Amino acid sequence: MKKILLSFTALTFSIAAMSQARVGIKAGWNLSNITYDNSGNTKDSRSLSGFNVGAIADLPLVPRILSFQPGVFYTTKGTKLETGDKNNSTVNPYAKYTINPSYIEIPLNFVAKLPIGQSSSLFAGVGPYFAFGVAGKQKYETTIAGVHASGSESIKWDDDTPFNNDPNTAYNKMKRFDWGGNVQIGAELSNFLISAQYGIGFAKVNSGEDNSTDDKSKNRVFSVSVGYLFGGK
Repeated sequence: MKKILLSFTALTFSIAAMSQARVGIKAGWNLSNITYDNSGNTKDSRSLSGFNVGAIADLPLVPRILSFQPGVFYTTKGTKLETGDKNNSTVNPYAKYTINPSYIEIPLNFVAKLPIGQSSSLFAGVGPYFAFGVAGKQKYETTIAGVHASGSESIKWDDDTPFNNDPNTAYNKMKRFDWGGNVQIGAELSNFLISAQYGIGFAKVNSGEDNSTDDKSKNRVFSVSVGYLFGGK
């Protein structure tokens, strides 16, 4: 009887929680970068502006206290690489590359909430993400001995062939799959959301040997987003 009662209570709680489930839309601004050494460092001068847009669900595990928030987003990432001296290109040839890949990203965040009113709360969340490269451009600009050239080409999504065994290698050749983790903070005001998030990529984005001595080139993305959740609380 005790087991039946506990099972019934758990089922009742699950149904009550799911009855408060909401879905919504969310979009915002990204500031992305790609690490350049094995310690995970980035340079501010390489940061690249972009955007994110998508849909999320808010599935209460403990109403108004803890939620599971999966989502699907179209998001841009990337970095800028700049070498040489544009004003003295005869002595020091100048080159600038802007690498701007786009992904379909699926975050799976767990969000803890602190109610601050009848329909408002502060929140903090953490969880993994999985991403699939779908588009993007590499733009280049060079100046050598005063001769200027520029252009762009599409990102070539790799089949994860190791760099040293792949004859077709370039800055615009990137691995299609990325995964990592997110941390976020924000506020929920009735059905409106505002949040700041930092995404930390765990997988290398460029072709290369996968070993402990070569862990360069991982995505880093800071984003600020706003959203709206449909449905009752």
